[in-house]
Amino acid sequence: MTDTEIVPRKSDRLPADRPPLVDAELADELLARAQSDGVELLGPDGLLSQVTKAVLERALTEEMTQHLGYEKHDPAGRGSGNSRNGVTGKRLLTEIGGIDLEVPRDRAGSFSPQIVRKGQTRLDGFNDRIIALYARGLTTRDIRAHLREMYDVDVSPDLISRVTDAVLEELQEWQSRPLDRVYPVVLPPSASCREVPPSMR
Repeated sequence: MTDTEIVPRKSDRLPADRPPLVDAELADELLARAQSDGVELLGPDGLLSQVTKAVLERALTEEMTQHLGYEKHDPAGRGSGNSRNGVTGKRLLTEIGGIDLEVPRDRAGSFSPQIVRKGQTRLDGFNDRIIALYARGLTTRDIRAHLREMYDVDVSPDLISRVTDAVLEELQEWQSRPLDRVYPVVLPPSASCREVPPSMR
């Protein structure tokens, strides 16, 4: 994720007649409940973290159901050769903080979730945040302090180095690329040649 928002083209936007996934009534209900319980919107135990955890865990449960081919507690699963086998704890770093997930397991060990893949410790976008901070000239120590302050996650210097090293080669290649001898200059229609410095003509 960068500091600039990518605004979708009109053709990429949802149709105007399509209702939003979370309607205003549900959002108001969640916010009212959080406020009455003294829960903040952001932070490690904030509303956004709790909603993200709940949605991800529900999606993982649905993935397991699809993988096994039957619902939880369904008698059709008896004698199927594979069944649910509890959960495994997993810490996932997101842009709103660290989330402790319960990832379902199966007895055969063949379940390979796609929403949060095996071995994955960060949601897409977290690496982009590290790279954006690195591009601004922050040191590994500065990046680590920033992530701790903003997202309440303690990221190891080794992780930051691995992420930045992954783009370092590409960045160095871009910095040392040969420059074109001539660059065209596009002027707004109101500009005239008299306004252009002689060195740029």
